[in-house]
Amino acid sequence: MNIEELERVIRLLKAEDLTEITIWDGKKRMTVCRESVSEKENRDRDVSSHVEEEKKNQFIFTSPLVGTFYRRSSPEEEPFVDEGSLVKPGDTLCIIEAMKALNEINATESGRLLRILVEDGQTAEYGDPLFLFERT
Repeated sequence: MNIEELERVIRLLKAEDLTEITIWDGKKRMTVCRESVSEKENRDRDVSSHVEEEKKNQFIFTSPLVGTFYRRSSPEEEPFVDEGSLVKPGDTLCIIEAMKALNEINATESGRLLRILVEDGQTAEYGDPLFLFERT
């Protein structure tokens, strides 16, 4: 599927006020999803409340890409980080699965994890807050 076809599918999704559509050409299958207005309003409200919590010695780590958020590499493994964990740049915080690719997301600065802001298996959009840290 090329970019023009993808744009046409997105326009159809919006025009019909759908939140998900699956296209199958006999060989390949593609699903395109978008948030409903109420989901977006709820997420935006959550983001606002988290941003208000951010203080001078705290920072929010946001999602660098769109995909599914996972706290561990497999269900049998321990989470990469838990609340209270100390991290340094380069430490793995989570995995975000995007288009069947598992992307390790690493810390960019040192800190102590105060709060995990998303649920395991939840979709994360680019820029969504994932973790609240206290600078160390």
